[in-house]
Amino acid sequence: MANPPSERPRKLISPQSRKYRSLSRYGEYLTPARGFVHPPGIVRVVLFLIAPLIPLQAQSDEGLSARAQVSRASMEKPAEHKSPIHDPSLSAVSVKTFAASIGNRIVPYSGVQPEFPFFGPSSNPENLCGSCPNQAQTIASNEEHRAPAENSTLTSKAQPAVSPSERVDLARSVYYKNRLEFALDVGWLPVNIPFVFDVFLGDGYNLTPLRYTLVPVVASLRWQINDVGGPWIFRGNWDMTFSGSATAIPRGPETHYFSYDMGIRRNFVPRRGKLAPYFDGRVGLGRIDAKEPFGVQFAQGQNFTFTLNMGSGVRYNFNSRYTFSVGLNWMHISNLYLSEPKFANYGINVYGPQFGFDVRLGRPRHHMSE
Repeated sequence: MANPPSERPRKLISPQSRKYRSLSRYGEYLTPARGFVHPPGIVRVVLFLIAPLIPLQAQSDEGLSARAQVSRASMEKPAEHKSPIHDPSLSAVSVKTFAASIGNRIVPYSGVQPEFPFFGPSSNPENLCGSCPNQAQTIASNEEHRAPAENSTLTSKAQPAVSPSERVDLARSVYYKNRLEFALDVGWLPVNIPFVFDVFLGDGYNLTPLRYTLVPVVASLRWQINDVGGPWIFRGNWDMTFSGSATAIPRGPETHYFSYDMGIRRNFVPRRGKLAPYFDGRVGLGRIDAKEPFGVQFAQGQNFTFTLNMGSGVRYNFNSRYTFSVGLNWMHISNLYLSEPKFANYGINVYGPQFGFDVRLGRPRHHMSE
């Protein structure tokens, strides 16, 4: 017959076996599993030393992953428009160098592309730390090298460079081959002198008691026959002149004179400036209302006469189309002794100032703008 539970004999537990037992949630002792090997003492010491380091390593891994996420977010987030001059992380030396490189202009660094494409956000001065002044100075030196190039680009855009070949030579736009001009010249010739070529004719330089004053109005067509050329002060070109003149005679027995003249002019064209000296000569034939046949002594012996004009002056070129000239003109009228022996050939020799205005006819050379 089995003993009741209360009377069952208790199993004796040695103190050594109780040492490795642990209480369960119901207060019962749990015996170790079979085959359990108790660790030696040296292993327990090693585990005791390593155990505190395991949580620290886990925390450091978590910190690295968190910082990587923050760095990735900062790279994807657009940079703020912030001037590196106000960045407290930069040292005083780097800020001073950067400010000197950009002058008085404060340019947001985010708007400036890096010097090299492989530089990432770490090259931005906003990401620099206070303990890295060398890196800040390197970025500032890059800005210092870049600033002159930007300034030169802006200057070239504001003032485009013009090569010397593109500059308009006003002289060559006024004096060139096949240029046609219409000229209107008006003179006032009150000074009477002997015939200037009397030395070649064997006559003396004598003046008659009769004095003349001539007022010629000359309309001319000038045709420049070559381009500018020649050495030194002789640099210039030639033009042919075809003129028709009407001359009033306010002082003298005759009253009017009409003539047709042809001549040539030499323009002395300097390399600079708008002034160009000239020398010209014209010969022609005309008709005068001679008064010697009517008994006026020292007047002209017949109506048909020849004329000779020589002058020199300077012309001022307003632009490639309009020109003004001023100079002196000498005018001779005579019948070349055709009236002799019936009537003497006294002739007229006067000179005085003459003013002219020229205008280009047709299109300008190379369609130059005025």
